[in-house]
Amino acid sequence: MAAPVKQMLNSAREALESEDGRVFADLMSLNHPYCKQQWSVSHISLDAPFDQLVFEHFRTSDAILAGDYLTAFASQSNVVQIFAKMFKIQKEDNWGLPLMNAIIKDLYLVARKADIAAVANGEAPGSKIDACADILMTVFRVCASDSRTSIEYSKRWGLMTIINLLFKCYFKTNKLHLCKPLIKAIDNNNKDIKDEYTIADRVTYNYFVGMKFMFDNEFKAADKCLTFAFENCLKSSMGNKRKILTYLIPVKISLGHMPSGGVLKKYNLCEFENVVTAVRNGNIKLLNETIEEHAAFFIRAGIYLILEKLKVITLRNLFKKIYIITGSFQMDVVNFKLALNWQGLEDVDFEETECILANMINDGFIKGYLSEAHKKMVVSKVTAFPALKDFL
Repeated sequence: MAAPVKQMLNSAREALESEDGRVFADLMSLNHPYCKQQWSVSHISLDAPFDQLVFEHFRTSDAILAGDYLTAFASQSNVVQIFAKMFKIQKEDNWGLPLMNAIIKDLYLVARKADIAAVANGEAPGSKIDACADILMTVFRVCASDSRTSIEYSKRWGLMTIINLLFKCYFKTNKLHLCKPLIKAIDNNNKDIKDEYTIADRVTYNYFVGMKFMFDNEFKAADKCLTFAFENCLKSSMGNKRKILTYLIPVKISLGHMPSGGVLKKYNLCEFENVVTAVRNGNIKLLNETIEEHAAFFIRAGIYLILEKLKVITLRNLFKKIYIITGSFQMDVVNFKLALNWQGLEDVDFEETECILANMINDGFIKGYLSEAHKKMVVSKVTAFPALKDFL
């Protein structure tokens, strides 16, 4: 057996004897320096089940170096499953949490590479990500069920790390409905420690939960989560802050808060500059042109449909301008039709204009009613155009 392997196993044995989870986790990380070379280890002189766990770890490392990510994923899956069985029978103890965090993060990273290889072999995209999620759920159940152990030794401290990885799996395979029970597991069943997880885990958690709320059109909840993620993300992590803003900006606009040009320039999000201008000024023509121009970016980010919904807010701001210009609480519907035609919507006729106004009244964007007899829209003398944050 090569000297580096002997040294690694001696270190592993010492870490296990002292129950030093951090040291053992470092040794089991696929980023460890010894993983840069193939060793073809056939025998591991450690007590069960750690002998098999370390053996599978070496198999994973060797397979990665050989470029065989399907084998690597199978071996790393074994690593996590062996750990889960061992962790489940350890009562009143959580020294293995650092090890759990290391091996499940590696599992997800290997799964992404394995999925690419699986697709090349004719399998459906996401098959290995789904398999990864199934294995992560096994570990999740072990930690979630440890509810009677005292907080200090509870396995529940590992929940948020597992849930964040499950979020990544479900967002990647477009199975967002599976996120709801995970959110409930934190927000309802683990309120006592929700704010005690590491800030890094909480930033990631709020980022994904914020996106889920955004896709469900729950913009106030999305704003709260994404704002937390943005404000608590490391200032040096410009890429991550930019990613958060990609979703926070449309949420803010939907609630009537327009980001400054300085923020857009700082984080290189020029794609939103004309979106902000268009919505603020009620310029539906400019909004349509901007969405079309940057469609690839918006589709890639998954916010294309969210921006489509901004058209209603843009129309609301356009109609509010007409209300301000006329200075009347009773306005001819034809004026709104002419404004829409002027904005490039030439095909919109009188009846369709009435339909647009009726829907906006029904949805709360405008307080008023349509007078069919006089072909006018009559609006409230108190708050004709309620603030978006009051009803969205």
